[in-house]
Amino acid sequence: MRILFVCMGNICRSPTAEGVLRRLVAAEGLADVVEIDSAGTIAHHVGESPDPRSTQAAARRGTVLEGAARQVADADFGDYDLLLAMDAENLAELRRRAPADLDPARIRLLREFDPAAVAAGDLDVPDPYYGGPSGFDDVLDMIEAASRGLVDELATGLRAP
Repeated sequence: MRILFVCMGNICRSPTAEGVLRRLVAAEGLADVVEIDSAGTIAHHVGESPDPRSTQAAARRGTVLEGAARQVADADFGDYDLLLAMDAENLAELRRRAPADLDPARIRLLREFDPAAVAAGDLDVPDPYYGGPSGFDDVLDMIEAASRGLVDELATGLRAP
């Protein structure tokens, strides 16, 4: 299973989701069957490390953020089984860029995996970039909840006979 997390610049939300899911997948014993990456819909931050505020907030929870920002490539639509956008804007951009024959179920919002977010009708992970420090912790809370739901679904599907 190959999963790509996508936000706008690939320095805050999507690398956070990548790091959180890596940690959870490893704890579940699925690290050898789930490949995880992240990308952005814009090229503005290509080559940059994750935002230090995201990195610090994640580290306080035992999550490591690493890598360099990159932009979504056309090949990603064929290379990844699931492309998970952080918000409706990035979801729309992914759908706009996707090949016409791509199964639309492969492009979703991350928070669709969080039953509480679905019930509340709030599926966006807001961009913390221009806000204060608490925004990075709020984003982590949202990503952790959705990622736990995603891991539960992956574990069930990947362990089925």
